[in-house]
Amino acid sequence: MLLWLADHYARDLRALNVIGYITLRAVFGCMTALVISFVVGPRMITWLTRMKIGQAVRDDGPQTHLTKAGTPTMGGALIIVSIVVTTLLWGDLTNRFVWVVLLVTAGFGAVGWIDDYRKVVHRNPRGLSARAKFVALSVIGLVAATYLAFSISAPGNAQFWRLFADWASSGFSAALSPRADLIVPFVKTVSYPLGIVGFIALSWFVIVGTSNAVNLTDGLDGLAIMPTVMIGAALGVFAYVTGNAVFARYLQFPYIPGAGELAVICGAIAGAGLGFLWFNAYPAEVFMGDVGALALGGALGAIAVVVRQEIVLCIMGGVFVVETLSVIVQVASFKLTGRRVFRMAPIHHHFELKGWKENQVVVRFWIITMLLVLVGLSTLKLR
Repeated sequence: MLLWLADHYARDLRALNVIGYITLRAVFGCMTALVISFVVGPRMITWLTRMKIGQAVRDDGPQTHLTKAGTPTMGGALIIVSIVVTTLLWGDLTNRFVWVVLLVTAGFGAVGWIDDYRKVVHRNPRGLSARAKFVALSVIGLVAATYLAFSISAPGNAQFWRLFADWASSGFSAALSPRADLIVPFVKTVSYPLGIVGFIALSWFVIVGTSNAVNLTDGLDGLAIMPTVMIGAALGVFAYVTGNAVFARYLQFPYIPGAGELAVICGAIAGAGLGFLWFNAYPAEVFMGDVGALALGGALGAIAVVVRQEIVLCIMGGVFVVETLSVIVQVASFKLTGRRVFRMAPIHHHFELKGWKENQVVVRFWIITMLLVLVGLSTLKLR
């Protein structure tokens, strides 16, 4: 919106031309989302408390968590509001990648909202069934992945529909542009053509998988949100590079027109996340719930797909990956052998039961994420 106004009045006030710079709008977006969180946060927490939308706590987990029962949850709505409002203010609303990420964020958030609402308001401990949740997320992820398969390969609307028609007429076997290849980090010349079906399958897996991974990690005060902030900010750097023809060519990245605009959303994610952390830091005044965790994970996955950094996302989100694997290993081991590998899964609870204090687990996982994000950023040049 502000970009459109700046373009409209730039002839009369040349200073408005500065708003056209993506880096400036990304910084202002981060600050705007942070301010929105600070302003809206206390009011939302008060409303959630008044509505008695409180967190239920497992009685088989760490005993220190029992005191958290009743803490307002579904606070992830604050994050979504901050991201959406900020993006509508500072983003280029003609950019299709912006709308894809926003719709994935809002769609996944809606699924999480329904799940949380059933749990805490209707007192249904199951919320949405695992199958219903998976199907809903998969449908949204599949639609986004399919659209991105053609959008990344075709920079314009005419090329988009031509590629789509070629794909349909060729029996769903048409090739994608090299821009859509899977990039292998740390190697300059290695990338793998995915084909349309392969691209859609990988993108679906990244979007839905990241969403669930962030959701599994969201079990301690501040544990999931700070890694999300760091990874979101790092993806903003990749978005800017990928969307800039000069930098992309110099660093040997595929140039994807329009991808740079996602830096604004990444800035909004960072600002909204930091604002939420103000209230979510130990001892938390509010929890994000599925509404926030699913939305944030979906947003990170969708952005990584657009900027062609799926593997780098896996590196930077190593904490999310390990948390997810710990649940898979725990469930598989118990079903096959009747034994548990960890004292409790996800793995952050394992360390709690081993004697680590909650804030120790959180800060140490933050440090690990910071190191992994630096490794991911190093792939910009170490290729």
